[in-house]
Amino acid sequence: MSACGTSLYDKLCKDYMAKQTVEVLIEGGKATAAPPLGPALGPTGVNIGQVVSDINKKTADMKGMQVPVKVTVDTDNKSFTIEIGTPPASALIKKEAGVKKGSGNPLSEKVADLKIEQIIKIAKIKEDALLGSDVKAKVREIVGTCQSMGMLVEGMDAQSALKAIAEGQFDAQIKSGKTELSAEEMKELEEEKEKLQAEIEKKRAIYETQAKEILSKFTKDVRKARKAMGDAGIPMLIINELAPEEEKVKA
Repeated sequence: MSACGTSLYDKLCKDYMAKQTVEVLIEGGKATAAPPLGPALGPTGVNIGQVVSDINKKTADMKGMQVPVKVTVDTDNKSFTIEIGTPPASALIKKEAGVKKGSGNPLSEKVADLKIEQIIKIAKIKEDALLGSDVKAKVREIVGTCQSMGMLVEGMDAQSALKAIAEGQFDAQIKSGKTELSAEEMKELEEEKEKLQAEIEKKRAIYETQAKEILSKFTKDVRKARKAMGDAGIPMLIINELAPEEEKVKA
């Protein structure tokens, strides 16, 4: 009995064998016919230039990030479909904010400010992965992620922004679907980010001075030093840097 007979199974088998799938990671908007994509698609006979062009159009908003791409080619008629995965919402937020990482102490230290248009843009990119039933609900999900990263939205902390969205303050922007910012708006956000960074550095200097003073009083007992620092409200990140926890278990 042959692997593929003359039944429905035969048709399914033939369809399966006629399709080839290529999965690669591509920098958003920068796909080329070079490896890894070109050599993988070459044997399929598909129009590689068209595939590259379509991928770059679909990933234009994800420049600077590695994006999972799946290309399925029908080797019989050389047609193809492209499926674009998306980076985590946190990665998209960092890209829009222009920062490498979120806040180490998100409740008290804010690292950047985002416009509602940028939140809408991220919500659209992550549309299929979000649970919200409409754009407004999806926008609220992205703002929720901003909260854990120490990001402001329209100059507000995430909780205040969520309330403003629920009250309809940004309904017009959400309905318009506008996602791009003007040069002036980008400049304002950059200035705000620099201001927030300066505030973080100022706070950190104060915390470090307090921590070192406490540590000098407990030079032989790191356990007590760590507790005293915590009681003084010094962030755990700084405590761990100046009085690593492992030292307390040394003989």
